[in-house]
Amino acid sequence: MTREQTTRVKNIVSLIAVIVISIVFFGYRYTYSSQHSIERTMFTQWDGLGYYMYLPSAFIYDDFTKLEWIDEIDSTYRVTGGSFYQSNKVENGNYVNKYLGGVALLQAPLFAIGHIIALNSDYPADGFSPPYQYALGYGVLIYCLLALFLLRNILLKFFDDLSVAISLLLLFLATNLIEYIPIEAGQSHPYIFPLYVLVLYTTYKWHEKPSVKMAIFTGLIIGIATISRPTELVMLFIPLLWNTHTKEEKTKKWQLVKQHRAHVLWAILFGIIGIGPQLIYWKLTAGTWIYDVGSSWRFLTPYFRGLFGWEIGWFIYTPVTILFIVGMFFMRNFPFKRSVIVFCLLTIWIVISWADWRYGGTYSSRALVQSMPVFALPLTAFIAYVQKTAYWKYLFYLVGSYLIFVNMFQIEQYNTNSTLHYRDMNRLYYSRIYLNAHPTPLDMSLLDTDEVLNNPTDYSKTIITQKKETQEIQKGPFNEQLVPFKGGDWLHITARIRAEEGFLSSYLTCSLQNGKHQKKRMIRLFSPLSVSGEFNDYEFYMEVPREFVGKSTVRIGAQSKDGFKGRVSSVKVEKLTKRK
Repeated sequence: MTREQTTRVKNIVSLIAVIVISIVFFGYRYTYSSQHSIERTMFTQWDGLGYYMYLPSAFIYDDFTKLEWIDEIDSTYRVTGGSFYQSNKVENGNYVNKYLGGVALLQAPLFAIGHIIALNSDYPADGFSPPYQYALGYGVLIYCLLALFLLRNILLKFFDDLSVAISLLLLFLATNLIEYIPIEAGQSHPYIFPLYVLVLYTTYKWHEKPSVKMAIFTGLIIGIATISRPTELVMLFIPLLWNTHTKEEKTKKWQLVKQHRAHVLWAILFGIIGIGPQLIYWKLTAGTWIYDVGSSWRFLTPYFRGLFGWEIGWFIYTPVTILFIVGMFFMRNFPFKRSVIVFCLLTIWIVISWADWRYGGTYSSRALVQSMPVFALPLTAFIAYVQKTAYWKYLFYLVGSYLIFVNMFQIEQYNTNSTLHYRDMNRLYYSRIYLNAHPTPLDMSLLDTDEVLNNPTDYSKTIITQKKETQEIQKGPFNEQLVPFKGGDWLHITARIRAEEGFLSSYLTCSLQNGKHQKKRMIRLFSPLSVSGEFNDYEFYMEVPREFVGKSTVRIGAQSKDGFKGRVSSVKVEKLTKRK
């Protein structure tokens, strides 16, 4: 058996791992294509429209300045999200896309496939019908899975087969890559993900044997990544600091660069070429080579809640990412040590510094998804270290399997009915839904209140109000009682309500008033368990502060940011008093 054949046999475990990942990802993509309406599989809505609309503008409607076609498309497919925030109208009367065009360049082959299918079928060739959506959804999945195979090959340059296999399984199955590659594929992240794999590959190949071709590819990749998301310019530190992990290697590295100055110039030239399409677009629409899209950053006061907070915390909802950081202490003798550390820390700092640190809505922190090929290096370094231990590795296998299971469970919670909410999570609520397939209306109330009575059996109950007849309700109180309270009392409210108007912006409220003292609690009618147009059950607790001792007014009602109209079929308010 030749050495090459032996290597192939040795690397069979990591090959099996990427095949398993590919099957799982295709399974998710198929499931979300077949079991949901076309609206659920529209990759050209909201932010996705901003990234994508360069293509129909240029190749179907021949209009990327006035965008007169957008209203008709929006009336058919509801792509803007209710307001056309994806573009700004500038002084010359043109619309300028707030989203950069790098993703559209990467989508272009998929758009072409969808357009050819639409032209030869009964679907409208309008850029948004199902052929385009399926081409984008499955196309970007294929991009990323090809990148997976290449990432495997890169990792095998430095690590053993089993460590690479475990690393890839954790990277793809225990993180939010599942959410943003096969499911929510309309964002920029899955398109940039392969670019990071490619820049790792070209960087490795150039340092192995310097060539103009690898220098050109490196520059072009960084350019395209930069006009996909400008913050991806930080990718530059990967080739810049590669092979500078020791003083001796650093000296050799810069000597190599001096010997191949022309390669640096070629990389810069093609980096500019990669950025060029965006500059041309801005000149044609805004009349200037550089256009401010309006992002806001807090680099001096970053939001560490993006990592540790219960709202979207990266380390909270995908805790395997903690090993990305731990692994940085195990890269001592690897040529990528300094480039990975600098890149990863800068990337994290940039991501948590954006003013909208929740990124609209996200499962874990989606803004770090595209960078995970780089984080795979410290992760695999840590795993390779654990593999050398006698017993700890078995505990690691168990913990890793558990993290994969939890992540897949949460992916279902996030997508089925948003039980795992996309921006309003908190510690208490998360503790109630953690691995809970059947949360209750009381659990749902903890999205909006932190008041819950964990030992109600220790309290005596007095029914204040109990109505079972159906009545129409509008904004404002629909039930009011004067109630005597003692210190330490609680209120327990249950109701069955159907919102006929204003469902998505309405709340069930309970308010207390005693002279100048007021207290109010409100829980959303649009909870994850609720269904629009149907009667839904609601339940929550409210602690009665001491200033309300004596007779206080209790009001139950509905509150809405917009108009509200509905029906309540039952409502029950109980006073709970601590038993002596």
